[in-house]
Amino acid sequence: MPNTKRSRLVATVVAATLGTTALAACGGEEGDSEARSGPVSLTYWTWAPGMDKVVDLWNKGPGKEKQITVTVKKQASGDTLVTKILTAHKAGKAPDLVQAEYQALPTLVSNDALADISGEVGDAEKKFAEGVWQQTTLGTEAVYAVPQDIGPMMFYYREDLFEKYGLKVPTTWDEFAETARQLKKKAPDTDLTTFSANDSGLFAGLAQQAGAKWWTTEGERWKVGIDDPATRKVADFWGGLVEEGVIDNQPMYTPSWNKALNTGKQIAWVSAVWAPGTLTTAAPDTKGKWAMAPLPQWSASENVTGSWGGSSTAVTTDSEHKEAAAEFAAWLNTDGQALNALAKESGIYPASSAAQLSGAFTESPEYFSNQADFYTKAAEIAQTTAPAAWGPNVNVAYTAFKDAFGAAAKNKSDFTAALETMQEATVADLKKQGFEVAE
Repeated sequence: MPNTKRSRLVATVVAATLGTTALAACGGEEGDSEARSGPVSLTYWTWAPGMDKVVDLWNKGPGKEKQITVTVKKQASGDTLVTKILTAHKAGKAPDLVQAEYQALPTLVSNDALADISGEVGDAEKKFAEGVWQQTTLGTEAVYAVPQDIGPMMFYYREDLFEKYGLKVPTTWDEFAETARQLKKKAPDTDLTTFSANDSGLFAGLAQQAGAKWWTTEGERWKVGIDDPATRKVADFWGGLVEEGVIDNQPMYTPSWNKALNTGKQIAWVSAVWAPGTLTTAAPDTKGKWAMAPLPQWSASENVTGSWGGSSTAVTTDSEHKEAAAEFAAWLNTDGQALNALAKESGIYPASSAAQLSGAFTESPEYFSNQADFYTKAAEIAQTTAPAAWGPNVNVAYTAFKDAFGAAAKNKSDFTAALETMQEATVADLKKQGFEVAE
């Protein structure tokens, strides 16, 4: 196969040898504009609810004019979809377009499942915050997807109970710790929040805010930095609060957690922009009593947040109509009408900076009707999203986190040891897969 520009980019940045993984760009570098002589039909795998209604806008509008029809095929999300995409790609039958979480992109790219669409969508970069766009480029000049939705992290708190207990909204993590201690003294049966090990994305986002880069490349090898100083700082901080007993150590999303939020036993939550939807279900009796603020910082001079969740729209190397697929991907995630429909039908918070202050986001969520500037503040926070550094085995790292940190939180034991376990498991898996790893 020809040694195309794309294959060289993948080989250089996504660790050229990457063990036994094949990286040759079978899909080629050329687009499909010259070959097109009639209507084009594309298939899009996605888990987002209501996506068929959004795509219908394309099919009846610009798609009809361009003779490009897109068909939605609903799928499961997460690792299940990644596995299905890779299986289909091995058979040369992957769909034209896929919805992919940001942390899944390195896995798909290293398996040559995603096409470089920089030539088709590169001018869309200015529509996204730098840290958001970076997640679809993997630090290269190549572009492997168009950002769709993001989850900038924020601090949520019971405004009424902060006032009742005489607490100030923390702007630094030191203030956060002191707030937890103050609350415990004033109301021993009440917790500021909990450290939960049942959602790895929360810890990953906190580490990202602190400057962690869990996967990087060194020459042609992967380098894993899960136990780097930034992540150790985060682990020590939360482990110390749990051991001290000033925050809870129970998992999120359980009936017990819901009750704690709904009754005021827990009065704050470190979460992301999608939190209003969760709180609506978990704590319905507290509607209108919560407020949102920026995430506490590690130093007063900083202004950065992490990301918890989010996905993109990618074009596969199996697609015979890369340009047409990329054109749809760009429309879906930058067109005002499309983004308004995505917000309404799929409930997403758009990655597009302009869309964060228009359409469905001109008024605060109903649950936060008391905070008129909710989305204005959210858009400001989203612009401060730190760059992320994902690798080809995020699923292994996340599973190791749940196991090691889950046990540490439950036993109020050393979080640093749990972090070392997470690092070792991730490195061992890379080597097992045949990837070269820098020590």
